[in-house]
Amino acid sequence: MIQEAAILFVKKDQEKDFENDFAIASQYISSIEGYLGHSLKKCMEQANKYLLLVEWRNLEDHTIGFRESAAYLEWKKLLHHYYEPFPIVEHFETVFENKI
Repeated sequence: MIQEAAILFVKKDQEKDFENDFAIASQYISSIEGYLGHSLKKCMEQANKYLLLVEWRNLEDHTIGFRESAAYLEWKKLLHHYYEPFPIVEHFETVFENKI
């Protein structure tokens, strides 16, 4: 499993619209083979800053399976106009984890 992470800066005063459209867009990402789950977290210190975390079975499920799909075009149409600047998306694999 890998985790995709992106810090999203949403244009000021568009946070509620973004959150509503994100809920709609979630159906597209979750329909992709290899998708395992995702969360959107809102920053407590900066109202227009979010953290997107997506779990994928492997890197290619995101970079090829999602990004080359019709579902991604719908995701993009709903969400990409909110970002300023456009986010950097990175992928991580777990090397250590401790949970209670």
